[in-house]
Amino acid sequence: MLSAYPACFIKESSGYSVIFPDLNHLATCGHTLDEALVMAVDCLAGYLHWLQKDGESAPAASPIDKVNLTEFIEESEIQPDEAFVNMVTVDVAEYAKTHFEKSVKKTLTIPAWLNKAALEQNINFSQVLQDALKSQLHLG
Repeated sequence: MLSAYPACFIKESSGYSVIFPDLNHLATCGHTLDEALVMAVDCLAGYLHWLQKDGESAPAASPIDKVNLTEFIEESEIQPDEAFVNMVTVDVAEYAKTHFEKSVKKTLTIPAWLNKAALEQNINFSQVLQDALKSQLHLG
């Protein structure tokens, strides 16, 4: 399912800032407009993906014509023609499969006796490593 949110693109000296007003002013940036667009899709997908993972609902998207750019540029030296609003769209489920949930193969070394003991107990090495890494990194 495609998700779409308006984003404010603001040209600055170092590139473009991107702000999603409907998503607690979630922000990203890019050195070029193309990079900013790619980063905006990644940022939006990540935010919506983790909301889903946490069982939270995403707020409704505002209509593009209701987004007020002046709140982002009025206290800066940015000219109105250096900012615009654009819809950013992403299929979160598809994006997550490719970018967030893709498994990677890792090779590790353990003592032979430990390997034998784990195999005798039908231990899933991948699951144990994932659980240990999550615990070590305080990720759940």
